[in-house]
Amino acid sequence: MKALEEKIKREGCLMPGDILNVGSFLNQQLDCAFLFEMGKEIGRIFGKDGVNKVLTIEASGIAVAVAAGYALGVPAVFAKKHRSGNVSGGVYKASIHSYTHGNDYEAVVPKDFLCGDDRVLIVDDFLANGAALRGLIDIVGQSGAYLVGAATAIEKGFQGGGDALRALGIRVDSLAIIDRFEDGGVVFRKSEM
Repeated sequence: MKALEEKIKREGCLMPGDILNVGSFLNQQLDCAFLFEMGKEIGRIFGKDGVNKVLTIEASGIAVAVAAGYALGVPAVFAKKHRSGNVSGGVYKASIHSYTHGNDYEAVVPKDFLCGDDRVLIVDDFLANGAALRGLIDIVGQSGAYLVGAATAIEKGFQGGGDALRALGIRVDSLAIIDRFEDGGVVFRKSEM
């Protein structure tokens, strides 16, 4: 998505540890109109795949997942990073390591929100090493639902998570794929879409 690449170049900020800060439009402050354009693009890519649920993980993935769910006309479900008092009954759960925060957490989704009849699209804001997506894929598998694929706003291609998932036969489409950071800027992978 060329518009996302341009927005990253204009508003993104590189931080130590190969972290790209896009807080001005995606993670802290939300550019709602632009988010819905990203959702529309995800809807275009996956619109013929029979998706009936979008799944993400709290917190930064929720905005992109809502936009994608809206475009597809389906509910968005999010995994909580810890079981809280307002989650009752059985849950699907997976242990996930956060690259950004450097810690492990248990993602949980109530069994009421995913079932064997679902066709699930996983959506997230970033894809780096793929740990969050692998955890969500595990949850989809536990539910017996069909995994249609995964869509991410920004993929750090140089960290290999997306390519590893693709090698396993999982469909992964990212709106912008970063090949590398160079001279304080971002170099994008050529689009195949």
